[in-house]
Amino acid sequence: MTDPVQLTADLIRCPSVTPDEGGALVLLEKFLSEAGFDCTRVDRGGIANLFARWGQKGHARSFGFNGHTDVVPVGDEAAWTVAPFGAEIRDGVMYGRGATDMKSGVAAFAAAAVEFVRDTPPDGAIILTITGDEEGDALDGTTALLDFMEQEGERMSACLVGEPTCPNRMGDMIKIGRRGSMTAWFTVTGVQGHSAYPHRAKNPLPVMARLMDRLASHKLDHGTDHFDASTLAVVTMDTGNPATNVIPAQCTSAVNIRFNDSHTGASLSDWLLSEAAQVADEFGVQVDTRIKISGESFLTPPGALSDLVARAVQAETGIQPELSTTGGTSDARFVKNHCPVVEFGLVGRTMHQVDECVEVAQIHQLKNIYARILRDYFA
Repeated sequence: MTDPVQLTADLIRCPSVTPDEGGALVLLEKFLSEAGFDCTRVDRGGIANLFARWGQKGHARSFGFNGHTDVVPVGDEAAWTVAPFGAEIRDGVMYGRGATDMKSGVAAFAAAAVEFVRDTPPDGAIILTITGDEEGDALDGTTALLDFMEQEGERMSACLVGEPTCPNRMGDMIKIGRRGSMTAWFTVTGVQGHSAYPHRAKNPLPVMARLMDRLASHKLDHGTDHFDASTLAVVTMDTGNPATNVIPAQCTSAVNIRFNDSHTGASLSDWLLSEAAQVADEFGVQVDTRIKISGESFLTPPGALSDLVARAVQAETGIQPELSTTGGTSDARFVKNHCPVVEFGLVGRTMHQVDECVEVAQIHQLKNIYARILRDYFA
């Protein structure tokens, strides 16, 4: 049997903080190559990525797994009660950065795939796409792997992303879509002056306050069939002005929007620019806007793929999983342009936290779920 717990520990001990590879993909390439997978490093822009395939290239039945080995920084190491990259096990729980998000998920699907092709070689292909840039800008990670696949004629018929998806209990949630995400930065430029003579200045602060109030007070929508209502959060406002007798010349702010399938990044960008222009005209100042769209909303409608995963989850956990689109973004937002995609993984309560950890039993359980998915898909 291929031990996913040992593989998880080996991966945690690789300090692969984005964008450092840290030895994690080197380890996986060796593990998969020895099991008969054809492996290719698809590095781009200083980011390490790994493509691995067992079976015939371009086969009509090609099941894919996607995941990442990069992790967020440990933060204040003194706050940890264990070594962040030690993979220490205490009372059936493994600790370490990436234990939940998501080296255990990668270990589980890699171990399941290796055992499956060894014991019951399928009529088809299994493809693993593993990136080192999910926690970063995600410009040269899964997108680079998908570009490589397009160029080389590689194809997944369906894909499962192994991100932690369960909020409370193992098996309670599958992600069938994600909200879109975008951030807008605003700079209001006025005229600096003495606070005792405000008529001689153009104060950017009331302008920014008006703009932020307009944006935050606006109801974007009431939700759709598979999505909650879209949200806009004001995440910063700043002048950098320590003096109380000076009206500053500039004020900056930013908002983050998580949006459902009733919007696109372009339509929301148009709205933000229109609101900024109206406030600028009202006050007679300059408002500059910069927008970054991190991902569009998407949905894999409930059907064959979500049913396949849900049956395996229920068989191994006894829980009927909820089909959800909640949470942040993931690399599924890129995979959805290639093939149908859903996400299923561990309980994610400790991801990105100090003393991030995973129950050892859950790693075995996740491997069994992934193995059952493969058996059922190729049955």
